[in-house]
Amino acid sequence: MVKSAPVVKSVLRKIASILLLLLAVLVLNFVLIYAAPGDPVEALVGEMGGATPELIAELRATYGLDRPLWQQIGVYLGNVVQGNLGHSLYYDQPVTTLIASRIGPTLLLITTALFSAIIVGTILGVFSAQRRNSTLSHFVTVLSLAGFSAPVFWIGIMLILILSVSFPIFPISGMSSSDGTTSTLGYAMDVAHHLVLPALTLGLIYLAFYSRLARTSMIEVLEADYIRTARAKGLSRRSVVYKHALRNAILPIVTFAGLQFGQVISGAVLVETVFAWPGLGTLAFDSILRRDTPTLLGILFFSSLMVVVMNLLTDLLYRRIDPRIKTS
Repeated sequence: MVKSAPVVKSVLRKIASILLLLLAVLVLNFVLIYAAPGDPVEALVGEMGGATPELIAELRATYGLDRPLWQQIGVYLGNVVQGNLGHSLYYDQPVTTLIASRIGPTLLLITTALFSAIIVGTILGVFSAQRRNSTLSHFVTVLSLAGFSAPVFWIGIMLILILSVSFPIFPISGMSSSDGTTSTLGYAMDVAHHLVLPALTLGLIYLAFYSRLARTSMIEVLEADYIRTARAKGLSRRSVVYKHALRNAILPIVTFAGLQFGQVISGAVLVETVFAWPGLGTLAFDSILRRDTPTLLGILFFSSLMVVVMNLLTDLLYRRIDPRIKTS
């Protein structure tokens, strides 16, 4: 019982810090959107084709926009604690329902892009680190520079022009062209066909990063003393690289993968917009244009929650990979 007390305190501190962080994110997002130019009710009325001043005042009172800022924040925080993220002004649906209907396509896109980039980037980095002056090593360097320099929307447009217009291999937009009459396997193949270009667009950016990170980390590990000792013992090159070096070289990759999950979500906004992918990114973009404040706040909160969860999972995975963290 005595030994478990520090663990319990550590977990409680972690939970408290997460709750405070989410509270700060909620308040900051609300204040920033409130301070942004434009009026949600006026945007809604514009979509309706106009309204009388009495109707505008009634709408503002219905959505609580006639209250002071501090009251609006208090009501919003109280609703969030109860699991209510508000009601969409444009779609006339609960925000939680909208997010639930869009989260699947977004998770499919970002997990495919991120895991593909991590796997392929790590393989390229490991091989190029072993042959630093080879053609592959120079290719990884050029790929990194190109990936860091090219905007994600430009890559998407170029891929559309090459692989959809010049050579019509992949569809330009959407998630599926199926009319719902195909089999489950046929629908899955259709979604995979539509997924190639968006995932490739998003993945190329992070492939450049992870290939460079894996190369740098692997070079540093290969020069460590314990690697020299392993070689001196007569271990095979394969055993030294993949059993001893890679286990430690992969730690920075795991760390950055968890920390960059939020950036992947933000990058998905542009990719989903370019390819009309029906995910959270497209929903966020439309909500910004239509001043749908409740929906936008819900998406920002959900994205922040996902980042926090990914950081926790990264911490657990880090402890799993590196036994020294468990000891400390």
